[in-house]
Amino acid sequence: MSVTKNFLSGSTNGKGIKVVATASAGTTIHTADANDKDEVWLWAINSDSSDRKLTIEFGGTTSPDDLIEYTVPSEDGLHLVIPGLPISGSVVVKAFAASANVVMMHGYVNRIA
Repeated sequence: MSVTKNFLSGSTNGKGIKVVATASAGTTIHTADANDKDEVWLWAINSDSSDRKLTIEFGGTTSPDDLIEYTVPSEDGLHLVIPGLPISGSVVVKAFAASANVVMMHGYVNRIA
């Protein structure tokens, strides 16, 4: 078994991913490896002056099966929203927020081969 830390596939060189979508289907955050397991770690930050609801579509869009909802406090730094949950088989993680362009997602995956 080997573990490597990787950028989120929706990120450019490890930078934050701006949540543009305000409804399903959300902004793509990460697509899992087809064969290996990806342990997903995500943090959200809200630059707006109001708290904003964030919905993570963790592998699908079915409620409540695939949806993880979190209210991101305004101007309060990074908040852990996905604490190392594993995915594989090209599963896609997406996100949408109550307001466009104010929530940023940061994180990484530990790829387990």
